[in-house]
Amino acid sequence: MDVFKGDLLGIDSLQRVFCGVDTLFLLNAVTGDEFTQALITLNVAREAGIDRVVYLSVFDADKAVNVPHFAVKFGAERMPETLGLSATILRPAYFIDNEAMIMIADVVRKHNVYPMPIGSKGVAMVDARDIAEIAAIELIRRDRAAGKLPVETINIVGPDILTGADVAAIWTEVLGRPIAYGGDDPGGFEASMANFMPVWMAYEMRIMAERYVSDGMIPQEGDRERLVKMPGRNLHSYRETALALAG
Repeated sequence: MDVFKGDLLGIDSLQRVFCGVDTLFLLNAVTGDEFTQALITLNVAREAGIDRVVYLSVFDADKAVNVPHFAVKFGAERMPETLGLSATILRPAYFIDNEAMIMIADVVRKHNVYPMPIGSKGVAMVDARDIAEIAAIELIRRDRAAGKLPVETINIVGPDILTGADVAAIWTEVLGRPIAYGGDDPGGFEASMANFMPVWMAYEMRIMAERYVSDGMIPQEGDRERLVKMPGRNLHSYRETALALAG
């Protein structure tokens, strides 16, 4: 396997990287210029002859358009069909792995509170390992297809629909001491996040959390069954991650 370092805003570097490539997996970081990165990358890919794409979007991208990085991804989702590309749009729910990446687990262990305001509607949190495997399956399927396949959207969700109280209960069981849910306070969450990330990003996290509280992230009928069938195994649960982080 060859590895190349490029720049999603660097046309020359994209052209070099895409030379001889047939199938593209596109994942953009949440940045101020995410939309520009996505559109330029897809345009340059098409110009390079790439017509098979797997794009990592986000759950409910078409509904939560007040959340900037959701709206960005919904805009990018429309590119493959417009450009005539064969594409799979992957829409993962909230990442279980966020609990480590944004120090949620640290707060739980040190302060006995689960601080992420996910509300009481329920969020079908998903493990990054499941996202990666589904993405790989779709990349291989697109790459090996004899002809152009239609654009398809796949919701990637976890096995359980969890509320804030449910997650606190899992941590209570795993740690063997009472863990409380911090409540539905996206504003307080924004203030905490602003201590270690840009203010604009913390604000965006608050808007996203407000969507968790108001709407949740509820799978559609058949979503989980489809995901289990694709790799032929059960999906990773939140409890697995909690056990791993508890130590």
